[in-house]
Amino acid sequence: MADTEDITPEQVEREQALYGPFTEVVRELVDATIRTQIDEDEARAIKDELEGIVERMRTRQLDGPYAVNNRGRHWGNTVVGLRNAVAPPLHIDRESTGRVWSSFHLGAAYEGPPGLVHGGVSALVLDQLLGEATGAGGRPGMTASLTLIYRRATPLGDLRGEAWIERTEGIKTWARGNLSDDEGVTVEAEGLFILPRWAREKPPQEQPTSFE
Repeated sequence: MADTEDITPEQVEREQALYGPFTEVVRELVDATIRTQIDEDEARAIKDELEGIVERMRTRQLDGPYAVNNRGRHWGNTVVGLRNAVAPPLHIDRESTGRVWSSFHLGAAYEGPPGLVHGGVSALVLDQLLGEATGAGGRPGMTASLTLIYRRATPLGDLRGEAWIERTEGIKTWARGNLSDDEGVTVEAEGLFILPRWAREKPPQEQPTSFE
């Protein structure tokens, strides 16, 4: 299993430059697949081409999920993953106070009701943001509970999310956050995050800074 300590910053930068645009093309493919109106013959021809591309990519791949093979690099994460075409992805700004925020776009791949973001996607994004807030504030933990209030429907398009640490108690951290569009908040969230037992047993210098 690879470890980030064995990879130089130059190697990480080189992989980012390669796989960031690579994954963005696949993300565009997902969007195009949903919205295309090409004729049947063209669809079949492209399907055959894509099967060949997938076969080429399968000739050399990781054995298991990305982070299992690359500790400390969460490029497979379904919300922020550099190499995950399912991820929007979110680029998150952080403060050491435990406040984080992100502006992002959710398109056709995230639709639930017509023209609206799927409620489960809203939960997914907010879970990530609340977890990022606890890590940014030095209080990382795993999600123990997540409660959402859907104030109104969230439209597809440009959105903003933010989250912050509300309070802490021993190994427990409570965080809050929301999603909003140009007209204001659409979804609010509150989560409880708990430092897992295996992490508590590590010495202070080896404590994880994030689980996201």
